[in-house]
Amino acid sequence: MELFHDVKIDWLGKKWYFLGFSLIFSVAGVLSLLFWHHLPLDVDFKGGTVVRVKFDEQPNTDLIRAAADRAGLKDARIVTYGTPANHEVIITLAQHDTSEAALDKGRATIVDTLTRNYSKQGANAAGKLDLDNAGRSSLAAFLEQHDPEGLDQKGADAAAQRYEQQAQAITSFRDAEHGGLLSSIDSLSGVADPAVVNELKQNAFLSGFSVRNVEIVGPQVGAQLRKQALLATLYSLAGMLVYLWFRFELIYGVAAVVAVFHDTLITVGAFSLTNQEISLTVIAAILTLIGYSMNDTIVVFDRIRENLRMTRRESLHDLVNRSINQTLSRTVLTSGLTFLTVLSLYLFGGEVLRGFSFALVVGILIGTYSSIAVAAPMLVAYQEWRGSKMSKSATLPAAKRARV
Repeated sequence: MELFHDVKIDWLGKKWYFLGFSLIFSVAGVLSLLFWHHLPLDVDFKGGTVVRVKFDEQPNTDLIRAAADRAGLKDARIVTYGTPANHEVIITLAQHDTSEAALDKGRATIVDTLTRNYSKQGANAAGKLDLDNAGRSSLAAFLEQHDPEGLDQKGADAAAQRYEQQAQAITSFRDAEHGGLLSSIDSLSGVADPAVVNELKQNAFLSGFSVRNVEIVGPQVGAQLRKQALLATLYSLAGMLVYLWFRFELIYGVAAVVAVFHDTLITVGAFSLTNQEISLTVIAAILTLIGYSMNDTIVVFDRIRENLRMTRRESLHDLVNRSINQTLSRTVLTSGLTFLTVLSLYLFGGEVLRGFSFALVVGILIGTYSSIAVAAPMLVAYQEWRGSKMSKSATLPAAKRARV
């Protein structure tokens, strides 16, 4: 399908405009990386605690953030998670201890912060059991301590066993049938004994939120992930350079790798300029756009090489321009449709996929641009420089003739 017919755009004639555009965004990104926001890393790379919390109604992230600030958690990051109907958020804390005690501490910190500053109970919940966040063992210990059924006279073992069964029934009902959050304590009437339900009404409360999961990434793991992410990016660039060296010529590989490095630098710079954190999913997106941009560049290079085989009288400047124009329809169709897809992902994918989709949106735009405005002009500039040194016109290696 040809979207454009008989295109005669002088792309190389605009190379200085392209150079200025690339310099502006590259230098702005580098300055931000060095002096402003630096490289904002997610908990995957710098270490910390990730807590997933479910609420009984649509959570107000601004109020949660204010609650965290009042509790002294100034560096907490709060984002919504999953579908809006799930009412879930992810809270990230910069906590670097990786022990089991640290897991409990992270959970307790979030529960205490939300109970004091976000829950409707607030200060009225002091000294009471949070039934939405109580585990089986803590609930059993609470019942054994208050002994609502008066089982102490039958022996401590009998009381402990009975209340353990009651706690198991309550927590199973809460988690399996109500998604971890009870609508009211009265809903336990058919699950627990009346004396237990009455005790919970008096000395327990529903906070309206439940900590579903706590994960910790230690600083050593984060450092290892940073190293692996960097190596993955460098290995991919080196592998592509070697492939293009054998498939075309070394200058083709160098030009393509420089263009892809240009794309990566601007994309990472965009994260720094907008102060968005780079996570493992962002690294996956960067590796994806490296391959996408390289594929786009190879299409242009292949057409240049084929045209070199077909004609030798045309100037290199005109031949490269013609090659770019011949592949323009394919470039616009492929990149345009892909861009619309990732743009939809960015707009409607939610906060969890925001970094991944943002990297793809920026990367596809810059990758398509660099195939035309960076890689191809580098080929011409190199050959013109080489031709001036050898006192002859600039040429590029042509495609090899197929053997019949």
